[in-house]
Amino acid sequence: MLIGEYHHNIDEKGRIILPAKFREDLGEEFFVTRGLEECLLVYPKTEWDKITKKLKSLPFTKKDARSFTRFFLSGATATVFDKQGRINITSPLISYAGLTKECVVVGVGDRLEIWDIDKWNDFYDTNKEEMSNIAEDLFDSNWESGE
Repeated sequence: MLIGEYHHNIDEKGRIILPAKFREDLGEEFFVTRGLEECLLVYPKTEWDKITKKLKSLPFTKKDARSFTRFFLSGATATVFDKQGRINITSPLISYAGLTKECVVVGVGDRLEIWDIDKWNDFYDTNKEEMSNIAEDLFDSNWESGE
């Protein structure tokens, strides 16, 4: 499971180090694409395959399905680590996420998210007070009993 929060800089060539604890979980080849809320998503191949299978099953006749598929897949790149444990992020993805120097890499279960530090801090500060209400809305009373 990909979890935790780590701070790393992106260099002028668009390279960023991903924490060593994530490298094994991501495998030799993984995928980076646009996320929601102006962050980047990083998926291991197994998770990527599940998502693309689901996208292929969406009805081509639905405008929202076509729009989301375009948005999600057009920026996607297959990626590998270099010898220093860095990945290279394409300039369109850097621009989309507003990555400048300091970035936050967040493990959120089946994927990583890469955020610009200022956008991450804005997201965190805006949402931290609401987390108990959000949790209450998302999880019913069975949560504590493990059902």
